[in-house]
Amino acid sequence: MSATLERHESKTKILDAALHVIRAKGYEATRIEDVCEAAGLTKGSFFHHFKSKEDLALAAVEYWEEMTGAFFASAPYHQPADPVDRLLAYVDFRKSILQGDLPDFTCLAGTMVQEIYDTHPAIREACNKNLSDHSATLVPDIEEAMRRRGIEAAWTAESLALYIQAAIQGAFILAKAKHGPEIAAACIDHLRRYIELLFNRPRLENRLPWQFPDKTNSNKANSDKTNSQEG
Repeated sequence: MSATLERHESKTKILDAALHVIRAKGYEATRIEDVCEAAGLTKGSFFHHFKSKEDLALAAVEYWEEMTGAFFASAPYHQPADPVDRLLAYVDFRKSILQGDLPDFTCLAGTMVQEIYDTHPAIREACNKNLSDHSATLVPDIEEAMRRRGIEAAWTAESLALYIQAAIQGAFILAKAKHGPEIAAACIDHLRRYIELLFNRPRLENRLPWQFPDKTNSNKANSDKTNSQEG
């Protein structure tokens, strides 16, 4: 194996380790030693690639965006023809990946920015870019959904895309507080219902009687109308 390839692999190992350790411990509690131990490498190898823990954090956010960008770009929620269906499929996909331990499904950028927003401006901006860039991928579908349904509102596609991310990040916080994914799944279900209502797309089981009357209600209404006319 060439020295260049070894260096590349060791850097990737450190970045992979950083993604897990920081999501598990938070940025401030993470030590360089923790990352090296998780990567199975020495501090000498670490400092060959990174100047400091902050330098690692900046590289980790960039690596996170590269990995998650490819992951979401190839996800199946892009397939439905209708833009609202694509948005709902996105929410369903976010719920489906609530798998494993908390560090396995929570967000690196969301985890770090809660801690360092006022102390490490460079990391904060990197996290902001990551969260904003991902939100922006939903904007075209939201804009198309608004056009197709003739929605003219004070809110924008951009604001809804950011709200969706806020709801998901908040779900992660509650999952950490309650130490389990169940509450996150429930919150994402509520987010789905909100989007359905916003675009007037309630699921069958969630529709009110006036939105989807059953045959009994319909027959009763017709009977009442007939009786009224005969009376």
